[in-house]
Amino acid sequence: MTDHDIDRIDHSVLYTTDLDATAATYEALGFTLSPLSMHMGSDRPGGERKPMGAGNRCALFGRTYLELLGLFGDGSVDPWNIRPLIARYEGLHGCSFGCDDAVAVEKRLREAGLSSSGVLPLQRDVETADGVATARFQAVHLDRAITPEGLIHIAHHLTPELIHQPRYLGHANGAIHLHSVSLVVDDAELEATVGRYARTLGTEPVVEGPLRILPLPAGRMEIVAVSVFGEVLPGEPVPALPYLAGQTVAVRDVSAARALVEGNGFTVRDMRGGFFVGAREARGAAIAFLEA
Repeated sequence: MTDHDIDRIDHSVLYTTDLDATAATYEALGFTLSPLSMHMGSDRPGGERKPMGAGNRCALFGRTYLELLGLFGDGSVDPWNIRPLIARYEGLHGCSFGCDDAVAVEKRLREAGLSSSGVLPLQRDVETADGVATARFQAVHLDRAITPEGLIHIAHHLTPELIHQPRYLGHANGAIHLHSVSLVVDDAELEATVGRYARTLGTEPVVEGPLRILPLPAGRMEIVAVSVFGEVLPGEPVPALPYLAGQTVAVRDVSAARALVEGNGFTVRDMRGGFFVGAREARGAAIAFLEA
């Protein structure tokens, strides 16, 4: 295992074909969202940056965030082959892990047979107090053939100050960071999936009740067999396997967050240490709230 060249869950990615409705839902859940920002990227190292047919709004926490990724146009522009994923269901189909050296991570993952993408450039224009600026990133993608759950990649922020602007960091629900992302798999695939994430993230799995936890210095990946998923998020359906079922944010005061969310008309359900809103009401993926 490495010394955490990947050090956090940088952000989750919820895909939607109706970004306006999805953004309205997350605002009602108590999140402050950044303005719409359209993506430009390349599908190969050194390639020309082109429109990607997607744009986002984000709930930002200073180092981690939730990304609501809207797909635009007729589908002819889809460099990451995202639309076949949302043809199954709209919801969480992506997760990005953070690093400070994309070149080193790419080398390790390539040698482990997990990635052949190289280091890819990505950029998007963002509004700042001084006008529009270009946020720049580097990304390393895991090979899609081995990530049936979706688009899994590692990101290096070259201009983090343009993303995590102070004016967007306060949230009515008290959210302060992305705690975890949950992946449900077939029982027969549990050990192989846990092993793949352990090799990818360079961390040892830990058993916590029904969960297999891949801990990072900031945040964690949670993997659970479908046969015991009901112990984690009771009553949640599983539309397909593997399934990125939900995400959890840490909040300053879980009782206050619950009062806000419930007061805005959402159905809340208890879970250990907090509560959650199911995928049906949260635009395709459960959103859970835990005390920080």
